[in-house]
This record gives sequence, C-alpha cells and structure tokens, in this order.
Amino acid sequence: MAFKNLLTFVSLAAALTGANAALTRRVACPDGKNTATNAACCQLFAVRDDLQENLFHGGQCTAEAHESLRLTFHDAIAISPALEAQGKFGGGGADGSIAIFSDIETNFHPNIGLDEIVQLQKPFIARHNLSVADFIQFAGAIGASNCPGAPQLAAFVGRKDATQPAPDGLVPEPFHTPDQIFDRLADASQGEFDPILTVWLLTAHTVAAANDVDPTKSGLPFDSTPGLWDTQFFVETQLRGILFPGSGGNQGEVESPLPGEIRLQSDHTIARDPRTACEWQSFVDNQPKAQAMFQFVFHDLSILGQNIDDLVDCTEVVPIPPPPQGITHLPAGKTMNDIEQACADTPFPTLPIDPGPATSVAPV
Repeated sequence: MAFKNLLTFVSLAAALTGANAALTRRVACPDGKNTATNAACCQLFAVRDDLQENLFHGGQCTAEAHESLRLTFHDAIAISPALEAQGKFGGGGADGSIAIFSDIETNFHPNIGLDEIVQLQKPFIARHNLSVADFIQFAGAIGASNCPGAPQLAAFVGRKDATQPAPDGLVPEPFHTPDQIFDRLADASQGEFDPILTVWLLTAHTVAAANDVDPTKSGLPFDSTPGLWDTQFFVETQLRGILFPGSGGNQGEVESPLPGEIRLQSDHTIARDPRTACEWQSFVDNQPKAQAMFQFVFHDLSILGQNIDDLVDCTEVVPIPPPPQGITHLPAGKTMNDIEQACADTPFPTLPIDPGPATSVAPV
C-alpha cells in the first residue's frame, strides 16, 4: 500500500508539474534554440549536448554512462553528521570533492577505478561554467537517461563546491556487512536512507559493472542486461551462485549464476537479509517500481550536504529515457529451482525462461 501511495503521489506530482510548466512563462536561452523555466538552466543545454556527443557516444548506455552514475553516489555519500558531532570534518556530500581532490579521493579503496571517469569528465568541466558538484550529478543523470527503461533523474544547479577532501571510510565497500552498509547510509542521510531505501538505491546496479573487484577482469556486469534499466538484477542476484567469472576468491565477491557476471557480496547478503529480502523480491518484474523508487532516492542523494533552497531545479533539461525493452525472465539454462528465495512472506514471481543456449554475459 505504501508503494501504491508513493506511486500515486509521484504520478500526481508529475501531472501537476506538467500542468504548471504549461502555465509558467519560459525564458528564451541565449543559444537561440532552447527555452527554460529558469534562466539558470539555460547553460545546461550545451553541457547536455556536449556530454551526449563526446562522452556518451551519441547518447548510448555505455560504460561511461554507467561510471558517471556510479560517480554520483561515491561523491554524494561521503558525508557524516556523526563525525561532525564529534568535532571532526565529515565531508560535504554532493560537493564535487571526488573530482576536485581526485588525487586524494580516487585513491580511497572503495573509489579505486573511478579515476578514469573523473579524468574523462575533467575536460567537460573545464569548458563549461558549471560547478564541479553540479556537473557530477548532472552527468550521472544524463548518462542514466540513455538507458532504456530508466527514470528521468533530477538535475539541480547551485551546489557549492568542496574546499577540502572528504575523509576516507565514508563510501560503503562490497565486503561490508548489511549492518555496516545500513548504518553508513543512515548516517549520511540523517536517517532517511533506511534498509528499504538502501534497496532502492541499489537499483542502479541494473546498469552497473565492476572493474576492480577481480583484478584479472574488468567491465564485469552485475546482471545479463547491463544496457537496460530493468529488473533482471533483482532476479539474478537471487539465483544460486555456481562460479566466478574470473580468478575468484576476491574480497567482496561471491559466486555468480552466469559466466561473465559478477556478484558483489553486499548485493548477495542484502538480497537475503530478513530486513530487506521481501523488498528486494518486490522489484522482480516490477518496472514501474524500479523507475519510481530510484528516481525518488536519487533526488535526495544528489543534494546531500546542500541546501535545496539554494538550488534551481533543472530536471526539464534531462532527456526522457527510452521506454523499457524486453520482459523479466530467467536466463536461458536456469529454472525456478535455481532461485534461492529469501522472502518468506510472498511467493517468488513465476517468470518465463529465456530460450536458447545457456546465458553467458559479455563485458562492457
């Protein structure tokens, strides 16, 4: 019922936003092509077009799009009111520190590998008059918009850039326990990101891949459809693990169900934790939920450490993503007997089995 109420609220809010937009006077942007509800948003059209053409390969759901979305989390989650209460600097949240102080923060263990996307983004930051903090979150929203089935993510301008690096130890690791992850996210969000909302945040793993968990392999997807924003991630994390895609035995990795697919220990344990197992299962074959819940939590993630009253909402500049593709299914070669159901409250949805030879997953 709570989900239905939230969906109703989101739908109503969207409808009202559309109605208000139709009545709102729009500003003609200096480029002579675009209009916006606020002049502060005009600068984003050029940034969007530059990103799409020169980073995202003409608007594709590529590895650069995946990593740009990942970067939004690693920048924003680095904030700790608990440290501030101890008289220590707790980080600034979504303040761009991971790029401003990249020589420091990309060397933190959970951020290993992000130096590549940071370096790719820096020329874009240099040629556009946008704060680093705004750019990181905007690039993530644009990257996600290229993935069929994704929600339209929020975009704001007006964030204040970091003046010092975030402290180490604030980004969750794949080898952390559910308790450690839940506590860290609750601290960062002053209690908002509880175990249920943690599951919502992990929806982003539907278009994610690991580059550094297994040192012998890069671009290992977390599900068999890394170019689609769908619910396969929630299905495949509940399949029985039988192999490692590479060397195996790596910290933060457990066995996965498919050749070429990697499974993080943290995803495995949260999918089976009694506090989150039923919420995890509820995403299976529920595309509207996979869209609405991440849209909801990304909005708040993207402004951690910032005062929303100082920001301008420019979400209208973010393209509407392509519609979902395909249907939720069991990968070829798997059956319902391969599901390790952890939710005791409701049956696991019955899914069709993909035809053909057993599924293997290509790197991205």
